[in-house]
Amino acid sequence: MTVKPQLVLDLAGVLVSNFSPTCWLNLSEGSQILFQSFREQFEEIRKDLWMGKMKEEHFWTWLSHRINPINKQEAREMLIHSLEPLPAINCLPKWSQIADIHILSNHCQEWLEPILSKIEPFIKSITISNQVGLCKPDIQIYKYVEKHFDHNDANQLILFIDDQEKNFKPVSDLGWRTLLADQDHKWIEKVEPIILSDV
Repeated sequence: MTVKPQLVLDLAGVLVSNFSPTCWLNLSEGSQILFQSFREQFEEIRKDLWMGKMKEEHFWTWLSHRINPINKQEAREMLIHSLEPLPAINCLPKWSQIADIHILSNHCQEWLEPILSKIEPFIKSITISNQVGLCKPDIQIYKYVEKHFDHNDANQLILFIDDQEKNFKPVSDLGWRTLLADQDHKWIEKVEPIILSDV
């Protein structure tokens, strides 16, 4: 039996856009808080949000203390709609024919649901940091993803694609191959030659 290559994909910066400055500008519009200050304060709580220590509902409470008045529903929709599909998302049907695809993302799953529902038919497993209480580049989150591989032997190709190099060192230690997702999406052309070389 041929063992399929394992393709592990980040979401933000790979399949969907990262939060844009426009999103944060729109959220902070009409408030007394400066845009840069707002982003810096978000950076302070982002890890807790990504790890599930701060629940999504608590994020909106945190936000309402900084932006007043705020319509939670409108703000939530604005935030979710700012996560726009990137070109690689159209490659998933084809890639899923030659590899098992796994999603691994530092994010809040509640904001990703519209995207996840569209790509789920092509995905073997989905690991979102706030659901498992672990964040990249903690090696434990990569080991968690490995549990979803049908076979895990030394000869199996595991290709991990992320837009941040800091997340690569632990997977290199695990024997995974890595590919950096550049902003021009040129990385997409490199995926099939790599995974087909193992088929």
